[in-house]
This record gives sequence, structure tokens and C-alpha cells, in this order.
Amino acid sequence: MASVKQFQVTFDCAEPERVARFWCEVLGYVVPPPPEGFATWADFDRSMPLESQGAAFACVDPTGVGPRLFFQRVPEGKVVKNRVHLDVRVGTGLVGDERLAALEAECARLVALGAVKVQVLLADGVNESCISMQDIEGHEFCVD
Repeated sequence: MASVKQFQVTFDCAEPERVARFWCEVLGYVVPPPPEGFATWADFDRSMPLESQGAAFACVDPTGVGPRLFFQRVPEGKVVKNRVHLDVRVGTGLVGDERLAALEAECARLVALGAVKVQVLLADGVNESCISMQDIEGHEFCVD
């Protein structure tokens, strides 16, 4: 049986390009080049039927290591908690106050981009500290 080598993470959202550009800033991702024959993504978008314009956007890890993130417009709003979320790993290898300071610094940077700080979960002897947050459309994620 063949194993999966690559995957993408897909977000349902109202404004795909806006959410994609937020995650570019969070993760250091970039918008890939537009399809061949188009100078910009806006040019490509205008070539689509009106109902498909603005319906999707993507961003990629410039190193090619991380998964592609894909954002697709859906008519319904977010209603319940995500069953899957991203962990933005900024505290790897850090413990205690040093870890919490790194998490809080990243949280402040992301709040400035439009994220919402939800809750600080302090180390409990089993798990290290993390901060639960929401992106600009309410998708939950953690700064870990």
C-alpha cells in the first residue's frame, strides 16, 4: 500500500484571501505564483465565472516542507468548535517562565494581526503551557 507523502489543510471560511493572508503572516507562508498565463491571482480570479470569483485562495510554505493551506468560501458561518486545529509551535524546548514569555510574545504579535486570545493554559505537570486563540474568522488554534 502506498503511503501519503503530502497533504493540505483546508479551511472553510467567508473570505478566503483575507484568511489566507492572515495565515501567511502567522506562519511565514507565501502565496504561490498564479497559474500559467496570468500575471496575478486577481487576473486569474477575473477569468472565472462571477459566482466562483473569490471562492478560494491558498498559501504555501516557501521551504516546501509544511503543508499547503487551502481556504474555500462556504455560505454558512462557523457554528461549533473545530474538531481539528493548528498548533503554532513557538515554545518547543522551552519550559516554565521562559516558555510562557515566548508564547505571550507570539500571542501579542498575532493579536496585532487580528487574532483573538482565548485562554492561557498553564503547565499542569503533564502538559506544558499553551495559549488557545482564534484567527480572524474564529478558527481555533493554539500557540504552543
